[in-house]
Amino acid sequence: MCTSIVEIVEADGAGKRDDGWFDLTHAVVSYDHPHHALFEDAINIDFVNPALGPGARVAVEISLASAKELCGALARAIAAAEIEESGRRRSA
Repeated sequence: MCTSIVEIVEADGAGKRDDGWFDLTHAVVSYDHPHHALFEDAINIDFVNPALGPGARVAVEISLASAKELCGALARAIAAAEIEESGRRRSA
């Protein structure tokens, strides 16, 4: 059964596909059936640039437990990066 759980956010960055790097514009996060991972449902993350067509996509399918760990790691890295950036602004 499809969950219809989907979040789409703007994403400014770059992703790599077979023919090289491309600019990212969005990230799509869903909880639904994966295409390749062997789970009933998974957290699916697609980094995309729709203007470049369907090939401009970097996809990840991970378990819910892995997604929780990733969320924590992202939060810790973001907190540390914000401290680093605030130190750079003070010394500039």
